Amino acid sequence: MSALLTLDLTVNGRRRRVRVPAMKRLLDVLREECGLTGTKEGCGEGECGACTVLMDGEPVNSCLVPAVQAAGARVVTVEGLARGPALSVLQRAFVERGGTQCGICTPGILVTAHALLGRARGRVPGDDEVREALAGNLCRCTGYQKIIDAVQAAAVAQRRPARARARNAPRGSAKNTARASARNAAHSIATNAPSAGAKLPARRTARATPKPARRRRRPAR
Repeated sequence: MSALLTLDLTVNGRRRRVRVPAMKRLLDVLREECGLTGTKEGCGEGECGACTVLMDGEPVNSCLVPAVQAAGARVVTVEGLARGPALSVLQRAFVERGGTQCGICTPGILVTAHALLGRARGRVPGDDEVREALAGNLCRCTGYQKIIDAVQAAAVAQRRPARARARNAPRGSAKNTARASARNAAHSIATNAPSAGAKLPARRTARATPKPARRRRRPAR
């Protein structure tokens, strides 16, 4: 029997400490130690995407991630998408648009779509973009068009509150607005204009860190 390790990780915004074998699957840690049974096991081989969770913001197959690799990570499961008893905009869209069937694949699809909408930043992704993002999630019950429709409907719904907040934001007087614009313009010129002999800042490069087992992509049907 493998030795037990004490691991700290954050799951759905809550700090967790578990004592498990180093190579126990993250999928099993979430379901057994954390009691989060929304994440499902489909194939157990990283092919179907049913067990998808977000790990530090990226979709991963939790059936392929050893527990030790999740130490210190931020993990989001399907339970973390809702706020209390209220479904998220994305979850409601799947219910209203018929994007769910038996429910085995749905948690992984929801989590992957959540990541897509986060990257879109208020933009409504096109059909091809949604298909590409969900290429690693298989659904055996139905076609994919209702799932795509649900993702796009959620993107539209998420844009409305942002626009409403922008319209209702308090505005100062015309004089104050003009002064603020002038200050911003002067600050921009002062901070962006290169001085004589100044060197351009070095390009920031990503750190080369080991990545968890990423989901295998396959063409969406």
